[in-house]
Amino acid sequence: MTKKPSFFQKLTGASWSNETPVKHSAKLSPKKVKTLKKKLKSKPKHKEESMSVSNKAPAKKEKEKEKEKETKDWLSESEGQLTIDVYQTPSEVVIKSTIAGVNPGDIDITMSNDMITIKGNRQKDEEVKEEDYYYQECYWGPFSRSIILPVDVEVNQADATMENGILTIRLPKIEKVKTKKIEIKAG
Repeated sequence: MTKKPSFFQKLTGASWSNETPVKHSAKLSPKKVKTLKKKLKSKPKHKEESMSVSNKAPAKKEKEKEKEKETKDWLSESEGQLTIDVYQTPSEVVIKSTIAGVNPGDIDITMSNDMITIKGNRQKDEEVKEEDYYYQECYWGPFSRSIILPVDVEVNQADATMENGILTIRLPKIEKVKTKKIEIKAG
């Protein structure tokens, strides 16, 4: 059975092998490492072998099915996170993100206080069965990213453009109040 990619795999595009997942802790004793290596080596490589070798109790199988269902439910609700570049020029803050395969009208950009949020949904153009994939590294589905702005910006003058799958948001900085000496007139 092919597992769906985890949130981390969707986010980074990383691909993990189908070996038994290992819980990581800060330090593993050499004995624990040796035991885990033996378990990984002894795992059957074919689906048919795993069925014949499996002798788990029915109650244990039910618990595993429940955990798998909870994981699938969590994954279906997860969102991908955009990769971004945020930099400044003397007069503005610029945010750039690669958002290929999404229509500009399907992207929602909102600003509140000192935070900007970019949301959207990347739809698949065709349905492909899980078992037909050789590699599945692209993220499909809802995505979002919130960015706390490092300086105050002029919200009403913000500008967003999309060219060649790259979203560029330009936010003019609010000019800092310059100190001005005021002369007193005698009257």
